[in-house]
Amino acid sequence: MAPGTAQEHGELWSGGSLDWAEVQEPTARPLYDAVLERLDLGPGAKLLDLGCGAGLFLSLAAARGAEVYGLDAAPGMLAVARERVPNGSFAPGEIEELPYGDGTFDAVTAFNSLQFANDPAVAAGEAARVVREDGSVVVAVWGEAERCDAAGYFAALASVLPPRPPGSPGPFALSGPGALEGLLGQAALDVQLVEDVVCVWDYPDLGVALRGLLAGGSAARAVRDSGEPAVREAATIALEPYRVAGGGYRLENVFRFAVATK
Repeated sequence: MAPGTAQEHGELWSGGSLDWAEVQEPTARPLYDAVLERLDLGPGAKLLDLGCGAGLFLSLAAARGAEVYGLDAAPGMLAVARERVPNGSFAPGEIEELPYGDGTFDAVTAFNSLQFANDPAVAAGEAARVVREDGSVVVAVWGEAERCDAAGYFAALASVLPPRPPGSPGPFALSGPGALEGLLGQAALDVQLVEDVVCVWDYPDLGVALRGLLAGGSAARAVRDSGEPAVREAATIALEPYRVAGGGYRLENVFRFAVATK
């Protein structure tokens, strides 16, 4: 997010924090598990998650013995994260101005947050600054749009949002071939591996699907600009191709993460 815009983003992401935590955030579990397996953090390792949301990833890391820290713009998300991980340390802030000293953490992670920074290279540089010399930085983003069923949903949201200025960030801003590696290279980080993970958005019915999807910040902005009925209608139409027997919905999405070191 752009410096100085944490309040706006925080408001957009706070309103649906409970629905996000209950419905949408768990869909990323395969990605979280894959990253934790690659990091293999030992007990007491210090882990910072940038854009930590409602804290599911950090709760999984804490269960493995990590000492966890989370930074996010949304007070509502941070409140849920603190309940999930009472021993964690959570703070509001900008991912381009981290309130931590150089070389503080054994690992720094960022799930679908750096592409929304005003300057992703600055955010990546901050992640590199606060990680130890022998630590790891992990950045996860969406895979290519054509490999993600959710691309149709994002297009539906765009239809009820004002046009974005040219060059403004979007969910797939770092999804092109080599984009993630290039970003980390700008932060003087060496990419050790890049891996794709499939995460399924599996909803039992339309009501649950809309609870999860409309809990996100982009949907909240669309509701603010166009009204909830218009957003619900656009999302419902976008979901229809993914309806399965029994009335549920299933969307398969690819996420990509890179593990990098100094």
